[in-house]
Amino acid sequence: MAVPSNSIYPAGGTWFDTLHKSFVDVSVDASKDNAIPTSDFLEAAESLTTLFDKLGSVAFTPVKNDIIGNIKKVRDRQLATPADSSNLQSLVINELKTKKHTASEGLLWLVRGLDFTAQAIRHNISHSSEELSVSFRHAYGNTLKPHHSFLVKPIFSAAMGATPYRKDFYTKLGEDEGKINEAAEKWLEALERQVGVLKQFQGRKEAKW
Repeated sequence: MAVPSNSIYPAGGTWFDTLHKSFVDVSVDASKDNAIPTSDFLEAAESLTTLFDKLGSVAFTPVKNDIIGNIKKVRDRQLATPADSSNLQSLVINELKTKKHTASEGLLWLVRGLDFTAQAIRHNISHSSEELSVSFRHAYGNTLKPHHSFLVKPIFSAAMGATPYRKDFYTKLGEDEGKINEAAEKWLEALERQVGVLKQFQGRKEAKW
């Protein structure tokens, strides 16, 4: 699914209002071991990638493309085996039964990318005077960097240093700081919960290969 990169927030609204699917709209079924619906989650992850366009630097293209590429790996498996892939957990378990792990590994990296994004925005909102470059470097060190090769690290590190000034970034998200913070909090809470559920699942024996 193509995701518009030039969505402009509506009058009186925020960037979060332009999302085709928000993590707020993705359910977590506690009655089924916190199952997360595959289609909704992937659509929300795709919508998230438009945030990197707001960062306004081509340096973030590899970061965005990495997330999009991992979404494709998961979706390809879903399309190939829809009956076994209604939620992310069942998709992984059923793929691993076939001795393959393309989608499972794609989801692992997707969760890392989403965790990076969530931590960067959370850290920046929690530290109101901190520039984005500091928040993004902090998040990168906590999430993706330990798993990246020496060839990939410089590419992603360059992106961390190419973030816009804080004030310029938030202007692209909306005009009303209060509305931005309120919408960001709801979005982050949902994203953080789903990342947490998936990280816990991926740590289980049945989700490893």
